[in-house]
Amino acid sequence: MIVDARNKEITLGSHVRYVDTGTIGEVTDSKIENDISWVKIDKTNLWYLANKLELLNDEDFKTKTYHDDKDIDIEAIKNSEKMFEDVEISSSAANGGG
Repeated sequence: MIVDARNKEITLGSHVRYVDTGTIGEVTDSKIENDISWVKIDKTNLWYLANKLELLNDEDFKTKTYHDDKDIDIEAIKNSEKMFEDVEISSSAANGGG
């Protein structure tokens, strides 16, 4: 049995969140190699350590719905675009060190 970080069973088709990055996806495959549990997520098609995942319930996993009958305000979109046209990027900003 493969379990998540909270010791809840992960099954195929479950929705999980990778705790380090917040990536959410549906479980498409799972395996155990050398006593380490792995789970494959559809969004990235990558394998994740099961103990770094959280099983999501319906309240955690929400999708947005968009209605086709909603009018789009083109002028409002153009005005919000103009807000970003005057942004300046300066090289005098503080740099990260290392």
